Amino acid sequence: MTEHPPVIVHPPTPSGGRRVTVRGQIVGLAHGRGDVAEFLRRAGFCEPSDDIALDDPRLIEWRGGDLDAWPMPPA
Repeated sequence: MTEHPPVIVHPPTPSGGRRVTVRGQIVGLAHGRGDVAEFLRRAGFCEPSDDIALDDPRLIEWRGGDLDAWPMPPA
C-alpha cells in the first residue's frame, strides 16, 4: 500500500476553493496558497515565522492541479 503525504489539497470545488485535509481530517477550504500555509501552521507543521515548502511532495499531495491551480469562482 502506498503512503500518502500527511496533507492533501483536493481538486477545486465549483466555488473555486480547495478542501484541505491533514492526516485525514478536514481543516478547511483554501482559496489560495496563503490559506494552505495557514492551515499547516495551525496544524503544527511549522512556526508562524517559518516558510512552508508547499511544493514538497513528502508533505503535500496536490490533487486536481498543482499549487498554482486556483480557478476563479463563477460570477
